[in-house]
Amino acid sequence: MRVLGVDPGLTRCGIGVVDGGPGTALRLVGTTAVTTPSDADIGRRLVMIEEQLDAWLTRYEPDAVAVERVFSQHNVRTVMGTAQAGAIAIVCAARRGLPVALHTPSEVKAAVTGSGRADKAQVTHMVVRLLKLTDPPKPADAADALALAICHLWRGGAQSRLAAASAAVASGSAVSSRAASSRAASSRAVSSRAVSSRTRPPGGTR
Repeated sequence: MRVLGVDPGLTRCGIGVVDGGPGTALRLVGTTAVTTPSDADIGRRLVMIEEQLDAWLTRYEPDAVAVERVFSQHNVRTVMGTAQAGAIAIVCAARRGLPVALHTPSEVKAAVTGSGRADKAQVTHMVVRLLKLTDPPKPADAADALALAICHLWRGGAQSRLAAASAAVASGSAVSSRAASSRAASSRAVSSRAVSSRTRPPGGTR
């Protein structure tokens, strides 16, 4: 499976592509960070991010896209920029019919390092080890994007299987409910005909 991870940000938006899955070796496919000038119009900055994300989706053709879920911060302006960039990533993926998963920073840290409270240095260190890199990905946003992709490769498959199982159970329940309703309706119809037959006088007249 190939996953494109996105660490959203308005000034720097990390992108990382990783191949792998549970029980299989991870392989770095590519990584970068899209930068936009802080003095540019917000619309233009979002277009720049969209263009780069589209280019990466076209070039690497991932099976899924993992985006960091926005969480509360003290700096509201930073939260807004992160949310806007994240929305662009979601739209780019949805336009191509790709499944999108949102992972919180704690989920990513726990998946990569084993601790949901790990700091950025620890996450980067584990990304280097897991992908067998000689140097840490730079900037840090690129390492975070790779961590997101790894998190989804390891956790997303299980989540997808659980969702599929739940859907199958729900579908089976719906089929059983329809079958039971059909049997009940048939039973009522048979009973109605039997009653009618008993109450009808000979010769078909009352």
